[in-house]
Amino acid sequence: MDHKINPAFFVACQQCDALYDKPQLKQGQIAKCNHCGSTLIERKVDSIERSFHWSLAGLMLMLPAILLPLMGITLAGQFHQASLFDCILVLIDRGFFMIACLVFLFAIAVPIVRLAGALYISYCFKFNKLKPSLLNFFRAYHHLDNWAMLNVFMLGIVVSMYKLIDDTELSINLGLFAFVFWLICSTMSAAALDQDYIWDKLERAFPRNCANEHS
Repeated sequence: MDHKINPAFFVACQQCDALYDKPQLKQGQIAKCNHCGSTLIERKVDSIERSFHWSLAGLMLMLPAILLPLMGITLAGQFHQASLFDCILVLIDRGFFMIACLVFLFAIAVPIVRLAGALYISYCFKFNKLKPSLLNFFRAYHHLDNWAMLNVFMLGIVVSMYKLIDDTELSINLGLFAFVFWLICSTMSAAALDQDYIWDKLERAFPRNCANEHS
């Protein structure tokens, strides 16, 4: 495809739609729009390395965050504690199948797939194992950002603790700490990935595949 009409060589401002030749940036550099001043492209520092280690740490925290008790409640002399997995089982036992499925999907399944996807992408770039199928894989991974709900579940835990603290005795368990760090790892693994850098590398490595997608 002709260089002059190939979308891979241009970048558009998301604020004012101004079109520019795509600049070649070094790590830590930022390209801004001359019209409105918004950021066009930002090259993150050590993007692949940071995403690789954040996602690896997140997968290591996966089982403790899911299986260890989040917090304990003492009410009327009786002590109860529950993990994230226990919460899903209780919802199923009480007939809230749809809510249980949603909690499992957004609080467990999607974060795990998201972390595994970030680890796979960063692994391929870290060890130079790029292949054409990575184009579609990265596109699918990018859409997972809209389904990441760990922060919403964490907000629900905080609200529940705030409402219960006056009527019961609460104790924070290791599961909650693991869950918080799991949330941090899931967020940072995605935030560390330099999407512009990844697309640029894939477009240069597989120009024919990208040309077919743009046509």
